[in-house]
Amino acid sequence: MKILFTGGGTGGHLFPIIAISRELRRLSGGDKLSLHYIGPKDSLGQVILAQENFSVHNIVSGKIRRYFSFRNIVDIFFNIPIGCLQSFFLLLFMRPKLVFSKGGSGSYGVVLCAMILRIPIFLHESDTVPGKSNQLALKFAKKVFISFPKTTNVDLLKAILVGNPIEKELLNGNIQTAKEIFNLTLQKPVILILGGSQGSTPINDFILNILNDLLKDYEVIHICGKKNYQEVLDQSNVILSKELQSMNKEYANLGLEKYYHLKNFLGEVELKHAYQVANFIVSRSGSGSIFEIAACGKPSILIPLPTSAHDHQTKNAYEYAKTGASIVIEQNNLTPHYFLEKIRYLLSNQKELEVMKQSALAFAKPEAAKVIAKEILEYLNIA
Repeated sequence: MKILFTGGGTGGHLFPIIAISRELRRLSGGDKLSLHYIGPKDSLGQVILAQENFSVHNIVSGKIRRYFSFRNIVDIFFNIPIGCLQSFFLLLFMRPKLVFSKGGSGSYGVVLCAMILRIPIFLHESDTVPGKSNQLALKFAKKVFISFPKTTNVDLLKAILVGNPIEKELLNGNIQTAKEIFNLTLQKPVILILGGSQGSTPINDFILNILNDLLKDYEVIHICGKKNYQEVLDQSNVILSKELQSMNKEYANLGLEKYYHLKNFLGEVELKHAYQVANFIVSRSGSGSIFEIAACGKPSILIPLPTSAHDHQTKNAYEYAKTGASIVIEQNNLTPHYFLEKIRYLLSNQKELEVMKQSALAFAKPEAAKVIAKEILEYLNIA
């Protein structure tokens, strides 16, 4: 029984697909299913999906940007049509029983071809505002799974509120293992800083700007992104150098470098332990991050990516913050004094942190992947 997944190729699309695939195999016994993925080529995605026993088929993809760019001409007249043709012949040859779309620029051609070939389509929307691909695909879908109650432009008669699928293994972290992996002292509260799957240069720069002040009171695990790693490492080494600190009596002889733990990227194993050991999380507000943070019951500050499509990260962040689980600081309002004072207030107020933790757990939907997997198997009449 072939089930085909498609998506844009980023971590925000791939990790929910992996979570659903694990539940599909667990609920069906595994041997009855052949799982395939069609999407744009991505080296990290190739490795991750191969580890999960997917058959991966790469296609050319393009997107229509909201601003003028000559790349729009190339994408509209070349890449998108080529990707659609590739998708059509892959689907014609493969003939899956169902196509599941996570949206993204690589998915619309696959969904369109599935509609032409009369293959049933399920889709999942991560954000409060559907992206362009999902907006176009909504009319073709048999079932639509949504993450937030107030998702716009979705037929509520067709929609099923499930949350954003997360890998349940992320809930099984261990503090002692985290201490060993990250070489933590655990002498201070631990703050985990996440910049999304690609890392965030503005967040990295801001953290470096306040690094000494932050490390005086807290231990920091900072995930900066693979492309940014060497630059952040070099700058942090200068900032934390004994020579530089000795020039300022406030930081002299504190040995702050042992409280700073820089990583370029965390795999599933490292991430689950980082979530467990963290007392507080600072993150972008992609749907995947929000639902992982919520499921782990961690208080957080969310810093939305201001250039996200349809400003969906800002809308996600404020929708989540309404529950009391998090505080939103928009990037334009991110100042050292305000940020540090907010962190100090929250981490010195255990009652406030407990309210945020319980609100996060109440919002979380850790069974999202299982619910979606059950819906797929029931539709296909697989016990």
